[in-house]
Amino acid sequence: MEKTATLNLRVNPTVKQRAEDVLKRLGIPMATAIDMYLNQITLTGGIPFAVTLPKAPVSLNTDFMSIDEIHAKLQEGYDDIKTGKVQDAAETFAKFRENHRT
Repeated sequence: MEKTATLNLRVNPTVKQRAEDVLKRLGIPMATAIDMYLNQITLTGGIPFAVTLPKAPVSLNTDFMSIDEIHAKLQEGYDDIKTGKVQDAAETFAKFRENHRT
């Protein structure tokens, strides 16, 4: 099918770059990915994935917490830092990536 239509979009540059990085690893040009997405909308009759709010645990979701509960959670975090109950973020993410390679 000949491609003759043009889309002009404004997107968040960080989101665009992250998507381009993934697509490059997959060997898929951005235009092809957009075309695939539009085809899926047509085939499924809607957005081809669930559009929902993230499901944070209620114990961490401040929308469902009182001010006192929020302060208690923050204090718990400060206490963990004071007692050295912390993890190095770089090491934690490196372990996560190792355990989730496909």
